[in-house]
Amino acid sequence: MATVVLGIAAAAVLLPFISGARVRAEGCRRTMAAKLASDLMEQIVKTPFTTIVASYNGYTEGQGQIKDAGGAVFTDSNYSKFSRDASCEYVYVPQENGSGGTKFIHIKVRVYYDGGEIAAINRLITK
Repeated sequence: MATVVLGIAAAAVLLPFISGARVRAEGCRRTMAAKLASDLMEQIVKTPFTTIVASYNGYTEGQGQIKDAGGAVFTDSNYSKFSRDASCEYVYVPQENGSGGTKFIHIKVRVYYDGGEIAAINRLITK
């Protein structure tokens, strides 16, 4: 009887620690995802304005194929379940008369963990 009571008490004591570990791991994944999204956004913004849409609209890095700023794939197992993509499109505002080309591009970067979206950044840039 004492063993059963001790087992139930031990389970009750350990449950918050297990839950805390799960929450901590989720927080680490979200932090990494935000950093990966920010890094790709920075890379896109540094690209010449006239080539952003052609270079990054529809850009994808599959699961386990995330690249660093130098273009090398991360080999660390922490990145193995991450993937990301980007979309870029010209934005026309009512004040533009349509001549001379657009002055704005909307960029969206999304990061996924194990197939589910975990972070997204939107940015509107101009020439």
